[in-house]
Amino acid sequence: MLIVMSYTAGQAEIDAVVNAVEGMGYKARPIPGSERTAIGVLGNTGYVDDVVIRDLPGVQEVIHVSKPYKLVSRAFHPQSSIIEVCGVRIGEGCPPVVAAGPCAVEGEEQIIKTALAVKAAGAVLLRGGAFKPRTGPHTFQGLREEGLKLLAAAGKESGLPIVTEVMSPENVAWWPNMRTCSR
Repeated sequence: MLIVMSYTAGQAEIDAVVNAVEGMGYKARPIPGSERTAIGVLGNTGYVDDVVIRDLPGVQEVIHVSKPYKLVSRAFHPQSSIIEVCGVRIGEGCPPVVAAGPCAVEGEEQIIKTALAVKAAGAVLLRGGAFKPRTGPHTFQGLREEGLKLLAAAGKESGLPIVTEVMSPENVAWWPNMRTCSR
């Protein structure tokens, strides 16, 4: 990844980006130019999520040099994949799968009613957002861990396996049975 700083970026802004990159476990190498500085990110073996970096003061552009999603791209993984979620098979040759639920888990009553409704409508997976990354820090960020607990309760109540997206492995490290099926 290459981070291009704006023309007006000062040393403090460059240092903040370097610290952020190194805080992610990578090496940051500032490349001073005649008009602006770029920062090379070294040490990654695949796609680097730029959410921590892209909105920092002084950052003009983030350029991904590596192809994202290498592990699932046809260039690196030519055979079809079948994913199984608690007995529900997803992929080439499998019947179509309907996963449904709210964009954001907002409360217990909402997610349980939704789970029962999507099951009645034929869905085989309950999907709900517990983590809602936003560009502004004062907008709704999701219920996070509490949202995961509510999803688990709704899955148990409805008998549906649950799926959600997370932003990093740390978001679910506290839940040791995350990969277990309850049905």
